[in-house]
Parts: sequence; C-alpha cells; structure tokens
Amino acid sequence: MPCADGVGQWREPEPKVSRRDPSAARRARLREARGTGRGDSLYLDPEGILLTEKLERGTLTQTQWNEAAGRLLGTQPDNLMGRIFADLRPETSVIAAAAAARLAGVRIGILSNSVGLLPWNLYDGYELERLYDAVVLSEVHGTRKPEPQMYRHVLDELELRAEDCVFVDDTEQYLPPAAELGFATVHATDPARTVATLETLLGIPLTGKDPDRVTA
Repeated sequence: MPCADGVGQWREPEPKVSRRDPSAARRARLREARGTGRGDSLYLDPEGILLTEKLERGTLTQTQWNEAAGRLLGTQPDNLMGRIFADLRPETSVIAAAAAARLAGVRIGILSNSVGLLPWNLYDGYELERLYDAVVLSEVHGTRKPEPQMYRHVLDELELRAEDCVFVDDTEQYLPPAAELGFATVHATDPARTVATLETLLGIPLTGKDPDRVTA
C-alpha cells in the first residue's frame, strides 16, 4: 500500500500498530506536476489548500479536484490525481510489519485522508477490508486529519480507547491531535526505523527476527 496511516492496539501494557498516509508523497509529487514549481501552490495558496481539504472531506469529487487543480497548475486535468501518484509504490516492509502485528493479536486500523475513489482509486488492489480490522477514509466520514473526530471514528470501529492505541503517521502535524486524545504516537520518517520503534513499543518482532538478538 503506498501510504495509509495506522492505528493499532496496545498490548498488556505495550502498544501495537502500523502504516502510513498519502499527504507527504502527494506534496512531493505536486511539486513535480509542472516544471515551473507552481505545483506548490496547491499546498501554499488558500485556494489550493481549500480544494484539497474539500476533496478529503468528500465535498468535492476527484474529477472536480482534477479540473480545479489542473487550472491552478496549468496542466491537463485528465486523471491528474492518478498521474501525481504514478510513481508511488507499496512500502512492503511496513505492510509486512502490520501483518505480523495482526497475526500476534493486535487490532490494526487504517486511518487515511483520502483523495476520492473515482476515477482513480489510491486503495485499489490492497484488500484493506480483508487485511485490517478497521478502515476509516476521510471522505466517507466527512472529516479529515487532524480533526479529532477523524481519530474517534477509528476508535469506534476498533472498539478501543485511545489510551490503548498507538498512531503512526508520516505527517508530523497529524500526531499532536492524536496524542491529545490519548494515543501513543510514532512519526514515520523511515520504514526501518518505524518498524524498529514499533518492535520496541510492542515487545514483539515484526520483521521475522528477534529484536533482542539483533546487533547494530
């Protein structure tokens, strides 16, 4: 999966979790959307910010976003979102860690600021409903990170308290609201470091190796 965020259950008394979010990768790809560098306008200008927030809340369709963002960027709108994410690839080590945690009895939730499901679906082919215990997409619930209600939705679906969960995200600004609700938080900046941090927090191996036997 390219990026979705993760929420996982703590384990008596340690935590568990995994995964990430599209926003950091999206910002990088938008900067490349046109050679003039004006792709940054979608995240620096009020109009661009509002467009993306509406998309994430589901009040704007992906097609409408493509058209409006295309005008801002001076590029063709056809499948613009799909083009922006064209080079995005799954982070297999993080997916494997999430699977290992779930196999160990950890409840795993995906919490994602979504980007519309049509005409291009970021989540297509990843079997989220089958592989995870809860899947909360912003557009479905009409809210988005970092709004507190977004985090509460995943807690409701997991049937857990925030104090019993850890939240992982690659966008740092999404961590403080989760922490205020009681989540433990992990800023995912590097896949190997993120998995290692989770192994320490959970007290279980997530890589097929015993972390107590691994030396630097």
